[in-house]
Amino acid sequence: MSAQRHQRVLLKLSGEALMGEDAYGINRGTILRMTEEVSDVANLGVQLAVVIGGGNIFRGVAPGAQGMDRATADYMGMMATVMNALALQDALKHRGVDARVQSALNIEQVVEPYIRPKALRYLEEGKVVIFAAGTGNPFFTTDTAAALRGAEVGAEIVLKATKVDGIYSADPNKDPSAQRYSRISFDEVIARRLEVMDATAFALCRDQKLPIRVFSINKAGALARAVNGEDEGTLVHV
Repeated sequence: MSAQRHQRVLLKLSGEALMGEDAYGINRGTILRMTEEVSDVANLGVQLAVVIGGGNIFRGVAPGAQGMDRATADYMGMMATVMNALALQDALKHRGVDARVQSALNIEQVVEPYIRPKALRYLEEGKVVIFAAGTGNPFFTTDTAAALRGAEVGAEIVLKATKVDGIYSADPNKDPSAQRYSRISFDEVIARRLEVMDATAFALCRDQKLPIRVFSINKAGALARAVNGEDEGTLVHV
């Protein structure tokens, strides 16, 4: 059976993926390489939405946040995702890709607020839509934001870009014999207690029958192969 290209996808990009080999912050070479991958997919005519994390920036201030109220720390993390979203938008602009940032927090002087009909219109116009500030609520991760936004915009799949090339039976860094799954069901992930996303995000994808593909953002061309439905990383299916 030939691979089938997805027409609308939600890319979950962790903030840590932007660090490269740096301890925190945004590695310029890394973000340029990622925008090349995103640009290649956008040029295929695929409607692409992105949810980006903020751990790379928040990590730099985390020592000073020890003992801080959890909700306050989470709001700081949301602001970090806005910074990453603006950096990604700017890098895409320099590659000739039209991108829009929508924030779950109201910061209209910087980015426009999240409005679902407008996001759908941007996608239909071929623009990359970058969702920032998570869900806009503390105690919810950007994984949950990815599942939520993916369901809201009618994405066919959530592509979770990580530093690992899929889901393994054990930690491959600790167990050389760990096997990578090519495909695995939601129920099997639960039964085997494998970590894919946080529980809330995973349950939402499962309830909405929204498949997840976990792949390595560090592999050249991996994003395009995932979009094209090829055997890249691990597919979590219903």
